Amino acid sequence: MGTIRVTPPRTLFSGQGSAYIGKAIASSLNSSSSICTTGMRSSYYLLRPYSSPLGKRNFSSTSKQQLEVFPPPRDAPSIRVTPAAWQHPVYSEESMKQIAIARRDVRTWSDWTAFNLVRLLRWSTDIATGYRHQKEIKKLEDNPNAKRFQMTERKWLTRFIFLESIAGVPGIVGGMLRHLRSLRRMQRDNGWIESLLEEAYNERMHLLTFLKMAEPGRFMKFMVLAAQGIFSNAFFFAYLVSPRTCHRFVGYLEEEAVMTYTHCIRDIEAGRLPSWSKLDAPEIAVRYWNMPEGHRKMRDLLLYIRADEAKHREVNHTLGNLDWHKDPNPYVSEYKDPSQNHPTKGIDINKPVGWEREEVI
Repeated sequence: MGTIRVTPPRTLFSGQGSAYIGKAIASSLNSSSSICTTGMRSSYYLLRPYSSPLGKRNFSSTSKQQLEVFPPPRDAPSIRVTPAAWQHPVYSEESMKQIAIARRDVRTWSDWTAFNLVRLLRWSTDIATGYRHQKEIKKLEDNPNAKRFQMTERKWLTRFIFLESIAGVPGIVGGMLRHLRSLRRMQRDNGWIESLLEEAYNERMHLLTFLKMAEPGRFMKFMVLAAQGIFSNAFFFAYLVSPRTCHRFVGYLEEEAVMTYTHCIRDIEAGRLPSWSKLDAPEIAVRYWNMPEGHRKMRDLLLYIRADEAKHREVNHTLGNLDWHKDPNPYVSEYKDPSQNHPTKGIDINKPVGWEREEVI
């Protein structure tokens, strides 16, 4: 280990967003008046009950114009706020705009397995959420059913909520298994646990942010429950067999996430999502990402989330290149020569396909 000097117990992501700050301004739940969401302005069109592409199920069961998804916390007599233990790194607007779609080449049988599992998962998720890329929609323009594949604000929210409810699973499962391994073997884990748990926390913050904009219906909640039950158990056993394959799987999965958010950002810029062009980001997002004044719109929010997904892409591809038995986590390590480029918690140095082992170890 000629490069890394020490691995202190640090973390990769964090924020002040776990605390729900602010007072809920709401009328009676039994009245017909609307409920205001702190830090959020929305429209009736955006939050109407949404039917699936097949028109058989409602993903959102409420017709309220504005929603308060979570009840406000109880007013504790002494506690004012409960800050999160993890502070999110500061992203510059320039570095976020430089995030691009990228693909890591399939090099081994482990990579091939992970890549094809992601393709299968992507295909099934597209069917469930009625998603199509803009290029695919253009190919269907002559088809009378093509209109149902047009991505609206409602359909984007449906997809985001579903994906983020699943995206927080790998980090927590991997972190738990490595935690138990550390206890069982009575030795340190060299920083892997912290980064994996922090990744899960970051993905959960994505979900909590989107839930400030829409309330899932019963069918959506059932889909999340079923998908999470299957995926978490499958990932648990897969991580026991091959952690390297699991990290590669998550790396490929985050490549798809970066692609999805990139397409949504382009839709906003092209004017295809008019309700989101001037929509303010929820207060929970402003606090978590420390969004500066003048950069708190929906497009800015998606830039932050896409940057997070790009970081997860890099981290998991890098961890997939390491020896999971003994190598330290390069993202929480101090280096003997800080002047050389090395993995960091921010996105100023971005390697979409990950760092190779010989570059960091």
